[in-house]
Order: sequence, then structure tokens, then C-alpha cells
Amino acid sequence: MSTIYLSREGHEKLTKELEFLKTKKRRELSKAIGEARAHGDISENAEYDAAKEAQGMNEKKISELEEKLSQAQILDDKDMPKDQALIGATVKLKDTDTGEELQYTLVSEVESDFSQGKISVTSPVGKGLLGHKEKEIVEIQVPAGILKYKILKISR
Repeated sequence: MSTIYLSREGHEKLTKELEFLKTKKRRELSKAIGEARAHGDISENAEYDAAKEAQGMNEKKISELEEKLSQAQILDDKDMPKDQALIGATVKLKDTDTGEELQYTLVSEVESDFSQGKISVTSPVGKGLLGHKEKEIVEIQVPAGILKYKILKISR
């Protein structure tokens, strides 16, 4: 069993999702199964089958979240170097080819969400940035080729 590092915010998000699935979602699915059962013969009842399948998926998701949370360790970034691109850091970059500026927060796989600028430390870019400092130029091998970034700023 490996440790999953989470920010306090990420841990809270997973805990709230688990609580929702165990309470409100379970009740909704149970009600849907009861309503579908009331329609008669369950051997050829598509509503019943769909509701049972949704219930199974919900229980699987609950189990997965419980497992992740049991392996989770909340990151305390006050002990981490502030000048290094490590998990939990927000890194502002400049693409040396295009001049475009980007900003990513390095997080665990569980918390990654590209639409929010959160990239996993196990992704090619995340892995390539780890351990580097401000003003450094990093070359990162990605499937499309090599990305060249200058690290402008690292913050927590």
C-alpha cells in the first residue's frame, strides 16, 4: 500500500464526495430501485437493472475513495523548501519557444485537474519540473517532442 499525498483542500474535497455518496446518493439509488421494483416483474425490467447497476457503481466509488483516504497523508508544506518545484508548489513558467506564460500547481495524481491548472507530479511535465528552482531552464520530453520552459516563479 503506497502513500497518497494530498493537500488539505484535496483531502476535504474527497471527504465531502465520500460523504455525499454514502448518504444522499445511496438514498437516491435505493429509492430508484424501490420504484423500479414496484413496476412489476424484475426479470425484464430495464429500470431495475439500470438502478442496480448505478448502485453497484456508487458502492465501487465509495470503496475506492475510502481506500484512497486510508492511504492519504496531508501535505504540510511549511517544512518544504519554498524555492523548489515540489508537490504542492505553484510554478509559473515561460515557454522559451513561444514566449507563452503558464502556471501549474503540482499535485498528486488523485488531485490532478488540468482545467484548474493542477497537474500530477507523475505526468511528464510534472515529473520534469520536480526539484528545479526559479530561473532554471528545464527541457521536458513529452510525446509530442521536447518542451523548454524557464521557471519564472515558485510559490506555495
